[in-house]
Amino acid sequence: MTKNPKYIILLGPPASGKGTQAAKLRQALELPHVASGDLFRYNLKNKTELGLKAKAYMDSGALVPDDVTIAMVSDRLSWPDCAGGALLDGFPRTIAQAEALDHVLAEKGLRINRVLNILVPDEVLVARITGRRLCRICGEPYHILYKLPQVEGICDLDGGELYQRDDDTEETAQNRLKVYWEQTSPLIAYYREQGVSVDINGDQSIKAVTEELMNAVTDL
Repeated sequence: MTKNPKYIILLGPPASGKGTQAAKLRQALELPHVASGDLFRYNLKNKTELGLKAKAYMDSGALVPDDVTIAMVSDRLSWPDCAGGALLDGFPRTIAQAEALDHVLAEKGLRINRVLNILVPDEVLVARITGRRLCRICGEPYHILYKLPQVEGICDLDGGELYQRDDDTEETAQNRLKVYWEQTSPLIAYYREQGVSVDINGDQSIKAVTEELMNAVTDL
């Protein structure tokens, strides 16, 4: 086994910049990025045993139970590229999942080394979400605060109309944040009690957030 493997969890609400930062951390730390969404897509696409189980629940309109999700993560962490650790994104989401993950790692003599909790005020997150616009033709993203087109409402690349997705409305944004905080607040406390959680100020430039994240893992 690789000496001193690093298992890091990246937490952050919708529009906190977690995806952008995950890509930067993965490259800088040379760790595989283990994202729950990617795991589901992989298992569904390849029709694995776990993928077929998940599909059965999804097709019936039911939530995929924790044991299936945990099994997917456990399987992924057994791959050779995770011997030196992994950057976990989108998992765990609940205390039950966190406890199961601790158990999976403990069986290998491992543990979560650091939890990076990106914090952004809710009003900033709502502004980020509701300001998103996409081109109807090519899908190029814009933002009414951060990336304006040359002509209002028109894509710079192909002249397509810019539109707001249904799930980027204020009502939907508020609901997504409500769900996130209901699920994740206990999780943040759980890792704080373990002494492995570090709060990161996500309400600053991408570069500044990256630097703060890297500073938080230099001792690992």
